Parts: sequence; structure tokens; C-alpha cells
Amino acid sequence: MQAMKLHLTMHKDQRYLVVGLGMTGYSVACYLLQQGYACVIQDDRELPPYLTELMEKFPSAVVIRENLSAIMLSDIDCLVVSPGLSIRSPLMQKIAKSGKRIIGDIELFAEAVDKPVLAITGSNGKSTVTSLLGAMIEADGKKAGVGGNIGVPALDLLSENIDFYVLELSSFQLETTSSLRPLVCTVLNVSEDHMDRYDDLADYQQSKKSIYAKASFCVSNMDDDLTKNTQNDIQFSILNSSAAFSVTESAKTMLAVNGEGWIETSELKLKGRHNWANCLAAMAMAQQIKISKPAIIKALKSFGGLSHRSEWIAEINGVSWINDSKGTNPGATKAAIEGFDEPVILLAGGQSKGADASVLCESLKQHVKTVLLFGQDADLMEQSWQHCVTIQRVENMQQAVKSASEIALPGDIVLLSPACASFDMYSGFAARGEHFRSLVRMMQ
Repeated sequence: MQAMKLHLTMHKDQRYLVVGLGMTGYSVACYLLQQGYACVIQDDRELPPYLTELMEKFPSAVVIRENLSAIMLSDIDCLVVSPGLSIRSPLMQKIAKSGKRIIGDIELFAEAVDKPVLAITGSNGKSTVTSLLGAMIEADGKKAGVGGNIGVPALDLLSENIDFYVLELSSFQLETTSSLRPLVCTVLNVSEDHMDRYDDLADYQQSKKSIYAKASFCVSNMDDDLTKNTQNDIQFSILNSSAAFSVTESAKTMLAVNGEGWIETSELKLKGRHNWANCLAAMAMAQQIKISKPAIIKALKSFGGLSHRSEWIAEINGVSWINDSKGTNPGATKAAIEGFDEPVILLAGGQSKGADASVLCESLKQHVKTVLLFGQDADLMEQSWQHCVTIQRVENMQQAVKSASEIALPGDIVLLSPACASFDMYSGFAARGEHFRSLVRMMQ
């Protein structure tokens, strides 16, 4: 096939090719076109998700429906890629070696933003901390632009009315970002995830820690050495009371700042010890931007968490049903099951993404009565877990919920935290969680 040549009118000093017309690509395309940049969009899918919306908004937009490898890139200065496209693919590497700039939407955001940015990454807890920090800022009477890898794409947040931008950032977004200078940032934790995209855990860790490079203040997790930046980090910990943001236990268990108890953990709507860590991380970041103590406490007391993240669904016959469908890797599931003192019946399985499920064995031994296992990589997971926990194989979510209802006793926790991606059976973790929620509510 002859390569397709792109004919662009130069409006500014860069000529852009937006690769992919999903949510991120649509956001990028709209931003570039609104700013008057020379821009074309490429997507070889039969019906790109946001094609109709783009053409309604920009009827003259140029959308190329050819495979990327079939397009002649000589007229292009910069490719803007979506996070789902690996920049390590042979084609992307070839394009990079040709001298073309490859960036993502966060790089465009970083080049345009003129207000402080608070950036959150980590294997688990990103969305909770991002949303909670935004709530703290709003409780203090300031305007927060909250988004990035959660909810609203970063470029859609740009506004003169924002006081602070609060961005959740994935490792994939960080790989295509070099200009971001966060006022405060954090790496919450690092555990195996996306091992199908990285060489090893160290490779993945470095991608996460790149967020520290140009930040003014860095918040790290004293309980996770993989998050450490320098000896001068602002640290939080649920295990070590010497951290600036810690848990103190005397007559009451409290979240503390420099040893001073600020709020009892019993007053938090967020449940589980892993959420204590999330609260402390948000507190640490809020403190660096001078958010008031009353506003921080108000947000902590009122914030109820996010859907599909240790979300309480119902109590039926003394059994609590918890939806943690966002637990898409072993680290997330470990945090979820260790957050409960009650015996756990775990619903798990799906696409493991190359992660080592055996890291969960000790937690399964200590906290889990039975695992109800299903999905594409159930065989691999059973091999990893068969010597540390009772396993019952089921065909699907319906069978898992039915079996859990039959074996659960009053006081037990039934926890959906799959330690896997959902794409073998669902469109995403949200669809999986919603299916679980609907099945549970049918039993009420």
C-alpha cells in the first residue's frame, strides 16, 4: 500500500497528528483545533468512538481512516498519542528515531497551564486521593479542576476560574510528558501492574517516579520503599508514627499531623486501612498548599469514596458486600483484603496482565476464607494460590455471587476485588462492578 501523504496548512510552528479518536484523542483534537494548530486525526477503526461528536463540532476537521503505518509522516512534526497506545511498539520506536516528537495530552496541558498543578500517581488509590484532595480544596472555598486519568481529560479542565489543578496520572501518561512541573506530587505506592507493557517492576517503578523530576514538593509513602524520592520527602505512613502524616493509637486511633491527632478513623466514611493511607496522602498534599485544617477535616468526614473502590453495597443477613472492581492488579487486591478485620470471601479473576499473583498468598492465608475464581486467567491464578487458600472455581459473576451467598456467614465480608483486568468478560472495571452491584441488590 502506498503511504498516504498529509497536506497541512501551517497555523503555528507545529504540525500535529492526533493518533486515536477515543476520549483522550477527542479532547486533544478539540483543543488543537480550537487553538488554531495544524492538526489531523488518525483512527483506523470502522467507527471511531468520538467521530460523530468531532465532525459536529468541527465539520472541516481532517480524519484519516488509514492504519498509522500507511501514513506518510514527513509533513508531521509531532504525534499526540493516547495512553492506550504503547510508545515502545516497533512502529512508535521507528517514528521516534526519525526525529518526530511523540507526546500525550498531559504534555499539551503542561505547556498551556498557568496555575498550580497537584499530581497523583501510584499503582492503587490514585482516583480516591485525587478526588479527596479536590474536595479538600473546594471545602476551603477554592476552585479545583479535578481530572486527568479520572473523569475529565486534563485539557478540558483549562479555565481562568481554577485555583488548583488536581490530576490523576497513569504511568502511560507520564511516559509522554516532560514539561509538567507540579507544585506538589505523590507516588502513593508501587506494585506489579501493566507487566505486559513494562520489562519488569523496576521499569514500571521508574515510569511512576518520573513525576518527581520537576516537582517543588514530593510526598512519598514511608511504608513503600519503591516510592522513595529523596531523604527530604514529605512522608506519610500507617505503620510508623514518626512520619509527618501518620496514624496514632492510644485511647483512639487517629490520623495525625506531626504527632497531633486531627480526626478519629471511626469518623471517616472511607473504610479500610488502605484508605487511611489515602487520606494521609491527601492531607500531606493539602498542607503544602495551605488548605486550612477545618477544610481538610470537613472533607475527610464527608467524602464517601468512589464507585468500584471498596464501595459498600449492602448488608444482607449480617454479611457485608463490597465492590472493589477497580482492584485490577494484585497490589490493589492486597490493600483491599488487608483493610478488613472480618473474614473475607474473595471474588477474583479476569486478565492478569502478566502480574505475579503469588504476591497475594500471605494476605490470602491471613484474611480470606475462600476464593471464588473465574475468568480468562483463572488457571494461572489457581496455580499460584492453591496451596495458600481454599479455591472454588465458578463460570462467571452470577455463579460467584450465588456461591458467596451460600457460604458466607454473619460477620463475613464478600469482596469483589479481582486482581485482574476485566476485558475478558466486560467492557471495563465499571461494567464489572455494576454487574456485581445489580446481582447483590437483587438479593435484598
